[in-house]
Amino acid sequence: MSKTNVAVFVSGSGTNLQAVIDSGIESANIAVVVCDTPGVMAIERAKKHGIPVELVNSRDFRSREEFERQIVAKIDGYDIGLVVLAGFMRIFTPYFIGCFRDRIINIHPSLLPSFPGTNSVRQALDYGVKQTGCTVHFVSEEVDAGPVILQAVVPVTGEDTEETLLEKVHAQEYRILPEAIRLFCEGKLTLSGRKVLISS
Repeated sequence: MSKTNVAVFVSGSGTNLQAVIDSGIESANIAVVVCDTPGVMAIERAKKHGIPVELVNSRDFRSREEFERQIVAKIDGYDIGLVVLAGFMRIFTPYFIGCFRDRIINIHPSLLPSFPGTNSVRQALDYGVKQTGCTVHFVSEEVDAGPVILQAVVPVTGEDTEETLLEKVHAQEYRILPEAIRLFCEGKLTLSGRKVLISS
């Protein structure tokens, strides 16, 4: 089976990166990890597994597009077929999205379109929902608004705090993100307007 070269973008601890590494997706090769934050645990996780790391600190650039052009230049030689945003805390401009059109996926800690943006778990608790969860979606120019690939539901109880609910959401993220990557790399995802069709 030919493998798709994947670039995983991270900003922090890299627990979703670790889940992708541990899943051992046969159709995917994690060719490079891109990080925008020096000194974070995600870099150590990548190095431990012998995965190249490209550190591009957004603070070194005057504009978002200049930052993104440097990323594109850094990963140009890796022949990337899929970009995975795994806790990457930057919003991309149309320039970057255009470079990898329909080849960027993101994991978000809510059942989109509910609670987009930041602090999604806190938003869900404050709103009083009985269920929340996580979503893997294609990235579009609108924040957290691209076509949905997979979702997982998490029950919200009266005893939940932001920490306990986040832990439950994370457990589902670690399951569905690798699965979405596998489906993409095996050519089983087809975009039809806003819908993502999954073939068996």
